[in-house]
Amino acid sequence: MAIYRFKVSFEDYDDVIREIDIKSNQTFEDLHRAIHASTGYPVEVSSSFYVSNDFWNKGQEIAFMPTERKLERGVSLMDKSKLSGFIDDPHQKFYYTYNFDRPFDFHVELIKILLDENGNTYPALVKSIGTAPKIPGSVVVPQAGTTTSKLVNDFDFLDGLEFDPEQLEDVEDLDVDEMSIDNPGKSSSDDTHHETQEEHEEDDEFMDEFSDNENYDSDDYQRDDY
Repeated sequence: MAIYRFKVSFEDYDDVIREIDIKSNQTFEDLHRAIHASTGYPVEVSSSFYVSNDFWNKGQEIAFMPTERKLERGVSLMDKSKLSGFIDDPHQKFYYTYNFDRPFDFHVELIKILLDENGNTYPALVKSIGTAPKIPGSVVVPQAGTTTSKLVNDFDFLDGLEFDPEQLEDVEDLDVDEMSIDNPGKSSSDDTHHETQEEHEEDDEFMDEFSDNENYDSDDYQRDDY
């Protein structure tokens, strides 16, 4: 039985590397699970391998938990696709996207073909370099009594308040100019106009009083002598 050794590296973190041995008759789902046994990431998320060339261009897709649209297009499924059916080159490459909701992209390259002479268990991790980066905005929570994990998003205060997006639409429909705290039936613009009018009347009253004494400096005005 032929054994494939794949070098797996993050596209954006090339100092994080895994090397995995896997049987040629095992599936892409087996490889998917083996990769994330080595990264600590949950496996039950939508992901895909793509047959690639030396320039890491995406070709045929092999999917795990595909969307309905992909299924309708007849996408290949990981659990039904043996690795040997997609190896045409002793250095075959696959572009791999893990978790389309919060994606990490990987380069997966066949670097060696071996013979299983010792009856080992596969897939097997044979080299691990570097720590896998944290998935943005999420934490990995082990599930009690199992060997699996799940992703939990960081706390969202809107979720905590049971926020209803439809309430936002109701607020947006309100016209602030048509509301008044003191008098809900009166607009704020009417209040402003009324206050301005009152100030104007007070100014007029003050000027009228002042004008009554406007002749205080005339020749007829005399200050009492002391």
